[in-house]
Amino acid sequence: MKKLFIIGGMGAGKSTARKALVDAGLPYIDLDQVGHDVLAWDTVKEELVDTFGSDIMDGDAVNRKALAHKAFVSPAETRKLNRITVPRIEDAYRDQVAELEAAGSKAVVVEHSVFKNRTSSLAYDADVVIAVLAPLDLRIERAVASGFDEADVRRRIARQITDADRIEAADVVFNNDGTPEELRNQVIAWWDTYSKDL
Repeated sequence: MKKLFIIGGMGAGKSTARKALVDAGLPYIDLDQVGHDVLAWDTVKEELVDTFGSDIMDGDAVNRKALAHKAFVSPAETRKLNRITVPRIEDAYRDQVAELEAAGSKAVVVEHSVFKNRTSSLAYDADVVIAVLAPLDLRIERAVASGFDEADVRRRIARQITDADRIEAADVVFNNDGTPEELRNQVIAWWDTYSKDL
């Protein structure tokens, strides 16, 4: 089963590219969603409370905003969070891949917003890494339009890898400086060519 990883900065258009492939019939895994799901595991909640304090909880659920305020204050605190969550995210991801493979899927789209490089992330066994790029001011504008605070968007983008890094890691690059429809058409055209050999 081919694993197609979609990478790109906040507001670049990863979701638009992913939806185009899903509409073409591919199943997908959103690693952000997998990360959110893992926060509901009892063992994860216990370790997070032990590490960051009980005030990250909202009743029986982890308050992601409260956790983020503590986990992203420094690289050391972020590493603590990653030590707890990343191995669980990897396990959950591998389980989903195995299920799709058993069901006979010929390819899966994986949306990976915190991609660093091909060797230190789940993308080490990606068959294709697809980078979606857009100018920084346009990305900020899109993210703010979808409800994010501008200062928060700028902070998040500053923590992500650069577009130059993404281009270096990618097999396919889409420049999303036009309309969603234009990006969608580019992605579908690429998929039609790529999938002929599957």
